[in-house]
Amino acid sequence: MTLTRPPSRTTGTGRHARPTGTGRTVAVLVLVVLAALIPVLGPSPALHGTGEAEAPGTGGIALLRTVLFAALSVPVGELFVNRLARSLPGAPPQRPRSWAPYAAAAGFVAALGLASVVATGNLVPDSAADIDVGGLYSTRDGKLALLEVNGFLAAGLCATSRRPGLQVWPLAAVIVAEALRAHPTTEYSPLLGSGLTLVHLTCASLWVGGLLYALRTLRTWREAVAGPALLGLYARVAAVLLAATTATGVCSSLRRMPPGTIVDQLTDTAYGRVLLAKVILMVAVAALALWARIRLGRAADPLTACVPARAEVAALGFVVAVSGLLTALPVPIRW
Repeated sequence: MTLTRPPSRTTGTGRHARPTGTGRTVAVLVLVVLAALIPVLGPSPALHGTGEAEAPGTGGIALLRTVLFAALSVPVGELFVNRLARSLPGAPPQRPRSWAPYAAAAGFVAALGLASVVATGNLVPDSAADIDVGGLYSTRDGKLALLEVNGFLAAGLCATSRRPGLQVWPLAAVIVAEALRAHPTTEYSPLLGSGLTLVHLTCASLWVGGLLYALRTLRTWREAVAGPALLGLYARVAAVLLAATTATGVCSSLRRMPPGTIVDQLTDTAYGRVLLAKVILMVAVAALALWARIRLGRAADPLTACVPARAEVAALGFVVAVSGLLTALPVPIRW
């Protein structure tokens, strides 16, 4: 994002030099590593003192789910922003290089790892001999795991084809499978829970992946007039996505934590503690989004909104990591 402001506004002003490409790369790698450490190191601190036992491989499963969620957000966001860009008059035809094939590959590996856990009875396999691939076809969780594996495989093939827009269908299948997986049939009103998760995951993927690709597009467009227009159009839609993500997240949490027990469970259960951390991060993300929106509307240079927007992307990366950890922890109340 070093080229989003017109050069004429920075020449000879005495401003500090912007970070080099190497510096930005190192910063991104550090953030990725920190985000990866959240699910890997998170289970033990979250479970400490709660009396809840840590299931085998919780850290690894949380990491795989984090990768899966991130791999889902990237292509969904690209499709979303490309559609917004096509609606802008005078938008440059250039687009940043798609990360969808790489995201599909990462998602395929993560889904395959999660499927191997399901194939061993939700236990971490010690060797390939422990994995009962045929058994996946005989259980609901196994079929959903295979659907996610095949969905990412199909999305990768579509992303590298002449019609990358077709990947929306396998990606939608992955979202549906994940929503159904999160709410087993033994749960109270599983279809309601799956519906909430479906909306939550869809809106979150559009928001996270869309912001990332919007910022990459602005860097590609550089000084194009359509740049601020694209960011403004995304910001208006993102406000709705934020509201939908928050509403469905709150409703899903209340289904597992009835109002009378929320305060205790937020501090006495691993699920509640990680949920509280996610809420705090979401408040920070919302503040950054508001800051970016104010800059976009009031600043002399609307593209200064990219500064808080980049910070918002980094914060959203941590939210994705915390979400991955949340799915691997024991639910405090089972219906």
